[in-house]
Order: sequence, then structure tokens, then C-alpha cells
Amino acid sequence: MTAHADAAVSDQAVDPLATQAAIGARALSLGGHDDFNQGQISCRRPGAPTFLIKGALVGFDEATPHDFVSASADPVAEQDRLAPPETPLHQAIYEARADVNAIVHSHAPAGLVFGALDAELAALSHEGALLRAEVRRFGLTSNTVLDIGVARQIASCLDTGVAVLLVNHGSVVVGKSVRHAVVFALMLERACRLQLDALATRREFGTSSDEDVAAKRAFIFADLSVRSYWDHTRRRVRRTFPESAGW
Repeated sequence: MTAHADAAVSDQAVDPLATQAAIGARALSLGGHDDFNQGQISCRRPGAPTFLIKGALVGFDEATPHDFVSASADPVAEQDRLAPPETPLHQAIYEARADVNAIVHSHAPAGLVFGALDAELAALSHEGALLRAEVRRFGLTSNTVLDIGVARQIASCLDTGVAVLLVNHGSVVVGKSVRHAVVFALMLERACRLQLDALATRREFGTSSDEDVAAKRAFIFADLSVRSYWDHTRRRVRRTFPESAGW
């Protein structure tokens, strides 16, 4: 791209939601979710018939606000040529969950390995306390989700949960905002990694009581707390990727 073209792109008006999603993409990269240009983050305004999604050709580590394209929630509508092949996955979840306004799909390693095990996520850590009983497992296929029918089966498996592990494929995490979806995706990867470490010892490990789980969810994972985690995440992104300070 020429310098003139670069300037033209930088002068284009950017949707603030795309800026937030781009920061989320860089945060996912820092959290170990990179897999070349694969994986997606999408977001929408509540009730909107369209959503923004990271373009197919860029990875989490290099996504900018300009790399997000508009996609229709209608699975039969013609999509932007840069919309990723797994757009149906996002369409199906938005269709099924009016409360969801952001989705992260990635192939983060700990989540992928944990998803292949016959084990449920335990309240071993704070993150595990949040996600215990909120993570489903989908094993009907491990293929790329190209079909709206398969995507709807995944949305049905997710049900009212926070995440679904796609066996031998990756994970899908949802939230009511970009910050919730990204923070929860980062937490899922950490919770899976910590439990894998514990399982590798081949020894029994302790978990939080139901009372402590309830207390953690009410305090550590309150909206105000999630906002503070997101603020920290944004600062970390700006320290690591200085160009993001101008978004």
C-alpha cells in the first residue's frame, strides 16, 4: 500500500466499536490466542441486524479498527468478501442469544487441549470459579464451521452459557460487550491452563466451595470489576502495541 493510500485509510471515519474490538484482538494475541490469521472476534450493538467481525486475512496480533468488516446477521445475505469463512458461527449465536453482543472464537492451546479431555472445568482458580458450569462441550464435528446448520447446533449447545469448547478445534466465548467477551476468553484460557497443570501432577487438588464461588462471582466478576480488568488490558495493549494509542 502506498503512503497516499495509507493516509486515505487513516482518514476514514472509524466506528468506535471497531476500535474496541481491535484492542480486544490485540489483547487476545497477548493472551496466547494467536493461530496465524485464524480465529475471530465480532461485536454488535444490541438488536442490530448487522455486526462487525475481524477480516479473514489478518491475525489477532495485527488487527486494526480498519480490519473489521460489516456482516449481516441474515445467513442467506451476501457477505463482504473479507468476512471470515466461520461467519455463520457468529450469525447463529447472535440469532439465538439477544443478550450476546460480542463473540470470540479462537484456537488457544490450553482451551483446545482441555476441550479434548473428558473433564469439567473446576473452581481451581478465580477464573475457574466464574466459569464452572458455564462451559459446554461440542463434539459432533471438529471441522471449520462453514454451515449455518452446524453453527446453530453449536449455539444450541452453548445455550445460556459463557463458553463452549469445540472438541479438537478451539473455543467460543460470548459476552454482553466486547470487554466481557475478551476478558472471559482470557480467563478461560488461564483456567484451562491452570487445571491442565494441576492434572499433570496426577494428584488430587482442592477447589473453591459453592459459597466461595458465589462470593467470587458477586465481587470479582461484577461489571465494575470486569471494566477494571478491561482498562488494565487496554493499557497493556497500548504498551505492547504503541500504534494502538492513536486509535
